[in-house]
Amino acid sequence: MQRESTPIGAPSWIDVMSSDVAATRSFYCELFSWSAAEPNEDFGGYFNFSNAGGLIAGAMAKDDSNPMPDVWSVYIAVTDAAATTELVKAHGGQVVAPPMAVGDLGTMAVYVDPGGAGIGVWQAGEHKGMATVDQVGSPSWFELHTREYDASLAFYRDVFGWVTEPVSDTPEFRYSVATGEGQWCGIMDNANDLPEGIPATWEIYFEVDDVAATLAKAEALGAKVLHPAEATPYGVLGSATDPTGALFKLRTSPAG
Repeated sequence: MQRESTPIGAPSWIDVMSSDVAATRSFYCELFSWSAAEPNEDFGGYFNFSNAGGLIAGAMAKDDSNPMPDVWSVYIAVTDAAATTELVKAHGGQVVAPPMAVGDLGTMAVYVDPGGAGIGVWQAGEHKGMATVDQVGSPSWFELHTREYDASLAFYRDVFGWVTEPVSDTPEFRYSVATGEGQWCGIMDNANDLPEGIPATWEIYFEVDDVAATLAKAEALGAKVLHPAEATPYGVLGSATDPTGALFKLRTSPAG
């Protein structure tokens, strides 16, 4: 689906922090047939990927002193990053990077939610966010995995105005979706199965024609397959880490 702008409250942008941006650039261009712009030295070498001619994601080099693993990040569309920052502080979140203007492109900020997951916001200027979603080579789903399910649901409702609907609320499987103009993303309770030492995180599913074939291609390009292709009621799913260790997921959406 092409879009001119992102609905307020929906995931608007994604980027990957990489310890080897050359490897990251090559990998995703080969895997998804993306193109990549040249690094912008005015913005610390940040560069954008495009899919089918429209902006789809960004990439930046990780500082050598940063102990965090390489990771994909999600940014939510907001109308006022400064006001959102105050809501984050009022509802149990932490501010990692306060609102910062990125030229005339927009304003960004980064937080940690009450469950410990990083989440960013983007107040659009000239840069309107992802040009495509829900099509091959583009994100098709976003999902928070957290040990603090109830607190996280309350946080995202209070800060971003989300309407959340439970999909399942059993001790074995607690999952809700955030809805706006359609379903935007999911929140999963991983209190009983998230390994110790693994932080809560936002994860991104990329739409592909064939999950098994894409995983095989990714592996040939240096990725490590974590979960092979599996048919589910939500489509065929799989996951891997890219050559620098950043987690990404794949999805072939159900027909219809």
